[in-house]
Amino acid sequence: MAKTASKNAKVKDLKASAEAKNWTKVIRAVRSPKSGAYTFKEAIVHKDKVKDFLSQ
Repeated sequence: MAKTASKNAKVKDLKASAEAKNWTKVIRAVRSPKSGAYTFKEAIVHKDKVKDFLSQ
């Protein structure tokens, strides 16, 4: 017989997936003053702090 996931494990996974939806991957292009080339800064930030990250 195959194992089935317990009810507590399913509830825990649902809570974790609901919390994970509050995070966003943000990529910002930054220009190097020395060479003029662009580099990219990546970060995973909370959805409420995206504008703060982009304004840095």
